[in-house]
Amino acid sequence: MKLTNKQIATVVFFTLFLSMIPAANYTLLHFGTSCPINQPCIIPVWFSPIIYAPSGVLFAGLALVLRDILQRLAGLYLAVIAVIIGTILSYLYVNPALALAGCSAYFLSEMTDTVIYSLLQKYNLILAVLVSASFGVIIDSTVFLHLAFHSYEFIGGQIIGKFWMVLLSIPLIKFARSRLNYI
Repeated sequence: MKLTNKQIATVVFFTLFLSMIPAANYTLLHFGTSCPINQPCIIPVWFSPIIYAPSGVLFAGLALVLRDILQRLAGLYLAVIAVIIGTILSYLYVNPALALAGCSAYFLSEMTDTVIYSLLQKYNLILAVLVSASFGVIIDSTVFLHLAFHSYEFIGGQIIGKFWMVLLSIPLIKFARSRLNYI
């Protein structure tokens, strides 16, 4: 059986979406401009004044957009299944002390993104991605920081870092739409 281009794209985006969870969690604990003991590694996400965020924010922000594209390709049902699998992966690939925070933040932000994107995508794809991801970014950042660290020290950096990835993905979405009839 030969897969269609749309089916191949669905498999690719499903895989990319699910890979964001272990990538974000691994990066959070191993890569950054500073990695204090028993704290997340951090990176600068804004430069004047310098604002830092835990390094996993880049992958977390990209996950919101990848789920939107997956839903566009394969529908709501597969997108929700991907979120559920992603929640399980989040639990398996995160430091046990951060498991509840990571799973809760991931599930709540992705489901919020899913609902808002579902309502808006029929009107304007780019607007739907921006608005739904904005809500997802805020929920993910707030829930994760509260549950994981009982501190909102990095809230600004979390939101900025994740939103950078959302903004950087917009030209890629436009390019994909111009090349593929099914996005």
